[in-house]
Amino acid sequence: MKRIDSVKNPQVKLWKKLHTKKERDNQGLFLVEGFHLVEEALNQREMIKYLILADNVDIPSHWNVDTVEMIVVTPAVIKAIADTETPQGIAAVCYQNQSSSVLQTARRLVLLDAVQDPGNVGTIIRTAEAAGIDAVIIGAGCVDVYNSKVIRSTQGAIFNLPVIKKDLISAIKELKECGVSVYGTSLQNASVYTEVEKPEAFALIVGNEGQGVSSAVLNETDHNLYIPIFGKSESLNVAIASAILMYYLRGM
Repeated sequence: MKRIDSVKNPQVKLWKKLHTKKERDNQGLFLVEGFHLVEEALNQREMIKYLILADNVDIPSHWNVDTVEMIVVTPAVIKAIADTETPQGIAAVCYQNQSSSVLQTARRLVLLDAVQDPGNVGTIIRTAEAAGIDAVIIGAGCVDVYNSKVIRSTQGAIFNLPVIKKDLISAIKELKECGVSVYGTSLQNASVYTEVEKPEAFALIVGNEGQGVSSAVLNETDHNLYIPIFGKSESLNVAIASAILMYYLRGM
């Protein structure tokens, strides 16, 4: 078991850099903090590079960490790499999911087009996992899915379904070749969502909080859907709208 005592250790400096998108992409890694997220990561332990544990913190007795590399550090090191105000003394460095092979077999997907709020992206991922969606595709213009605020908002769901960064146009073409119906969200040339038959396989595209799905992406859809507004609000939050549509399309 390796131990690191100094906040000036080169390894600690690399961990701290994981708070930037550039370094997360360069290293192909991301950092999670706290008992809940680390426990969820352990469900997919092949995603964990190693656990980081403060020397004054105990691992829960029911955790199986026999095959996981562990690095023990001082509380000062944990504080130095933490993104939260009151770190719990445990973290994990995880591998990013780089594979898009799931597109060949997934039958229910959600695609995000330039969704920029971390809380919205995290909530959509969390809801997609709860709704039995097979994968979430993150398109251009979205907030980085490995942003710490996104990770926390997923409540660990990011470890329980594939979340893949990919160009949406190419993803849509692949999905159509596999017989997946592609649904955009728009007020133009669209149907009320309850008027469409629930498909056997679908890809639901949701868009930017202010601009919606781009016209270039909408040009590739099979159908466009909208949720009627009965009150005075102009629109629904994108995460709420996503939840309504994905649960309707998947059926019960």
